[in-house]
Amino acid sequence: MGKLANYENPNSLGSRMRTRRLAPLIGLIGKIHAAKGAVRILDVGGRETYWRAVDASFFRKMSVSITILNLPCDLSGEPNDIFDYAVGDACDLSQYQDREFDIVHSNSVIEHVGNWDRIKAFARETSRVAPNLFIQTPYFWFPVEPHFIKPFHHWLPKSLRVAMWLRFRMGERGRARNIDQAMRQLDDEPYLLDMRMYKFLYPDCRIIRERFFLLTKSMIAYRQQP
Repeated sequence: MGKLANYENPNSLGSRMRTRRLAPLIGLIGKIHAAKGAVRILDVGGRETYWRAVDASFFRKMSVSITILNLPCDLSGEPNDIFDYAVGDACDLSQYQDREFDIVHSNSVIEHVGNWDRIKAFARETSRVAPNLFIQTPYFWFPVEPHFIKPFHHWLPKSLRVAMWLRFRMGERGRARNIDQAMRQLDDEPYLLDMRMYKFLYPDCRIIRERFFLLTKSMIAYRQQP
């Protein structure tokens, strides 16, 4: 996904930004542990590697259990004393009851779930299954498209984006072989959100701006139980 998003390297810019991003979540975990003695987290669309920015000893000290929910093709890892795994659709969490978890967390997933109706379903379901939320997504008005690491790509008309797919390697997917594949790749592009959309989706959340220099790079819908 490019150097900016090389989370496997702890010294990369992406890893450093992730560690800073998680600071409010770490504080929230501490508050819940102080009140309840244990913390249950549902990570929607995540991976265990994401959590390597936090020392495992902290999770054990706080009695944190993390359920990672993902599609079968994206689910990997073995259950242990911290992590458990579940197969499911991020837009339909009907296997879980209201407020079954203490925190719902998601990182750069909502923009991948499909059309606007599915995005609304994702927001509704993640809001339902926990009183506390920490839902991050890239910001539409940041000039670099974060998945392909291409400046201004998401602002271009569809015809020019198709031309980009035909001409250049785009992130991990590579260059489209023909116009049919380019059109399909265009349909699968992330649905990046702006601030007004995000406030509509999470009206009872505080929206935290994650900044890169002076520009908003991503948004975090943050809800803490009173």
